[in-house]
Amino acid sequence: MTDALEITTFSLSSGIGEATAPHHHRSAGHPVSAVARAIGFAIARPPEVDVSEIIVRPTAQR
Repeated sequence: MTDALEITTFSLSSGIGEATAPHHHRSAGHPVSAVARAIGFAIARPPEVDVSEIIVRPTAQR
């Protein structure tokens, strides 16, 4: 018996329009390293752990 093919999907969604994106990311964006650490956390989980969703937002967001 062969192993099943594992399919991974990835999506980024900011929830803002293109016109406001440059200003929004300058004023409330995350350091790239913070997002990278969140993704690293998810992929470093053991095989028996399923991380279904990660939401990364600034701590100042209300």
